[in-house]
Amino acid sequence: MDDKIYRLAGAASLSVPAADADALLALGDGECALLYLHVLRVGGTLTPALAARELGRTEEEILAAAKRLERAGLWSAEADRPLPGPEELPEYSPGEIVRRTREDRAFQGLLTETQRVLGHSLSGADLKTLFGIYDRLGMPPEVVMLLINHCAAALRRRYGEGRLPSMRAIEKEAFRWADREILTLEQAEEYVAALDRMERESERVRQALQLTGRELTPTERKYLESWLAMGFGADALALAYDRTVVSTGKLSWAYMNKIVQSWYEKQLFTPEDIEKGDARGQNRRNGARSASAAPARGDDTDRLEQLLNIKR
Repeated sequence: MDDKIYRLAGAASLSVPAADADALLALGDGECALLYLHVLRVGGTLTPALAARELGRTEEEILAAAKRLERAGLWSAEADRPLPGPEELPEYSPGEIVRRTREDRAFQGLLTETQRVLGHSLSGADLKTLFGIYDRLGMPPEVVMLLINHCAAALRRRYGEGRLPSMRAIEKEAFRWADREILTLEQAEEYVAALDRMERESERVRQALQLTGRELTPTERKYLESWLAMGFGADALALAYDRTVVSTGKLSWAYMNKIVQSWYEKQLFTPEDIEKGDARGQNRRNGARSASAAPARGDDTDRLEQLLNIKR
């Protein structure tokens, strides 16, 4: 017979309401009890991806346990609860970050990779930011690594070697990814690939619009990105640019946007489709045919007059 007395190791640091403890014991569900303690430990808000990673469960298992806890009245679900903004990350004490860093090998690897990419050791504030991205947003370390490398590559393309992103810039990008629910490596790789394709096409458009040698203004970038998002390529936008300059004598972004919007409404995306389906293009072609036909009639008249003169 085991007559040992077992006690909890360490000082108590969490407080479970007696009513919740009674409900958990009555529920008799180990998965629910484990999830309850996790959520209590991280501040009272469930992030499925984070819970799945720390508890060694799938997100489906986490959400199923969350439903059972909700039915038991142990917590309530908030529909479409927005993520906090970058300034609203939890305040972590230095001791907590040190402890979690020692315990969490995944975060250790993330910290090492981040310092390698940025080329320096992180300050205390930067370390808190990195830990907040990892802990609060529930992003797997490999996703955060890809995000940081993406931020660094984007700056190199724009400014050349030597420019590195700040943790503040990385934090903002992390929240953009979280808003788009990019929380797996597959989603992240697909998103980065799409951004790279758009960046290459954007450079082709800048060449077509003769906008090299300077940075686009925020308004110009907004126009360009919206056209690319609609599905237009550099060739079609070069045609819109040509029509804009012919009509206005300059690059008028608002005027060009009206042209592009009209093509989008007609679902005309390639130069061939535009030439066939756009009324302005049709009228221009008809005008060109009329202009080319007129000299022929004039030539016939001249020859007729010459014959008449000869006869005279």
